[in-house]
Amino acid sequence: MRRPSVRPGYAFALAPSLWLVSCTVGPDYVRPEVETPAGFGELQSVAPEPGWSEPVAERIDPHWWVSFGDEQLTAIVARTVEFNLTLEEARARVRQARASEQIAAADLWPQIDASGARTRARSSKNGPVTLQNGHWYGLFAAGFDANWELDVFGGNRRAVEAAGASLEASERERDAVLVSLLGEVGLEYVTYRSLQQRIVLTEQNLDAQEKTLALTRRLFAAGLAPELDVQRAAAQVATTASALAPLREQAAQALHSLSVLTGAPPLSLAPELAATRPIPRPPARVAVGLPSDLLLRRPDVAAAERRLAAQTAEIGVATRDLFPRFFLSGAGGLESVKSRDFFEWESAVASIGPSMTWPIFSGGRIRANIAFQTDAQQERLAAYRQAVLQAFQEVEDALAAFAQQQVARDQLTDAVRANQRATELARELYAQGLTDFLTVLVAEEDLLTSQDSLAQAQRNVALELIALYKALGGGWETASRTP
Repeated sequence: MRRPSVRPGYAFALAPSLWLVSCTVGPDYVRPEVETPAGFGELQSVAPEPGWSEPVAERIDPHWWVSFGDEQLTAIVARTVEFNLTLEEARARVRQARASEQIAAADLWPQIDASGARTRARSSKNGPVTLQNGHWYGLFAAGFDANWELDVFGGNRRAVEAAGASLEASERERDAVLVSLLGEVGLEYVTYRSLQQRIVLTEQNLDAQEKTLALTRRLFAAGLAPELDVQRAAAQVATTASALAPLREQAAQALHSLSVLTGAPPLSLAPELAATRPIPRPPARVAVGLPSDLLLRRPDVAAAERRLAAQTAEIGVATRDLFPRFFLSGAGGLESVKSRDFFEWESAVASIGPSMTWPIFSGGRIRANIAFQTDAQQERLAAYRQAVLQAFQEVEDALAAFAQQQVARDQLTDAVRANQRATELARELYAQGLTDFLTVLVAEEDLLTSQDSLAQAQRNVALELIALYKALGGGWETASRTP
């Protein structure tokens, strides 16, 4: 389609003048000020005891899983980073956001389209008088159209700004997925190893109880013990044996979860994790950094801040509709009814000129959209501040839990030591006929309970440390990959 022709000099003289008066509508983004405490309160609440893992205000180790000294845990983490499908989804979302930014940036440049056609047509004999009236004729055409919006009020630039901030938010959300996955790997691995230990302890106690059952049967056969002792011993053996099934079930489920986290079938890790190994022990010193570092380290906090920045730019995109939009358009090409004349100068057609659009009445839609985007910005601001508070709470919660679980572990260690001695004494006295079997039964039950509780406490210490690393946002720097 031909456009009205104007003198090119006027059009090109208009463009610089529009750029000179150009501005960027909408508010400029400023990162919100957030008050941070000087230190984590829970670091001073409990004095560390000898043998404890002590949290210190030093820079967090980005390879926190290595500090447990378990090469299999480190290997599983590496495979999770490489092959986990949830992480691959997050990486794909980052690539989508990068493409969206490129799409938005394309509006800053002229848009040029080329076209060509060969048509055969017949004009009406009764229509306007032309040389081809009532006859068939051919038309050869080729050319291009160009259109460039002069971003006078910065609406397109705000759109690019919003897309760029959204891209950064997607990258931080990918990192948040990675932090969560690393914590989940640590949780499942520690849980699996603790279940292995609890199974071993239960089997050891079962073996000891079976020996006690054999002793009661010999004493009963010799007339030195009542049948009641035999039945009690048999019941205890059966009860302890029944505890193995749920433990093995939970261990299998933890193994399946670990395998799937690495992007593999549920039983893929079974051969290499079959051997029983101890529960990973935390390091002697645990670096937690400073509260001011947390806002930069936590990917979810950083993502919330970038979403706020993107939404602030969207206010400018909406505000742009209040103002006129200026375009510089042009077209050029060749048209001829005869192919032999197609490339002659007389076949050339061209047009160039500025244009403007300005919505005069839209029923309040534009201002309603501005209000909508402004309220959405306030929503994002509240979400960012909530993310900051949630981050500090999670760190303080994890510090408190880590300290208290170490207290419980130490107390249960003493309990196991005392119950082991009490069980030995009870068995010796029963064998000598100096106490009844109920004393042995209670002692063995107490020993099994305290040993199982100690294994769970050792697990909980490691799990709370992993929760602390997760709350601190640890691990994404070295494991994260740019898609």
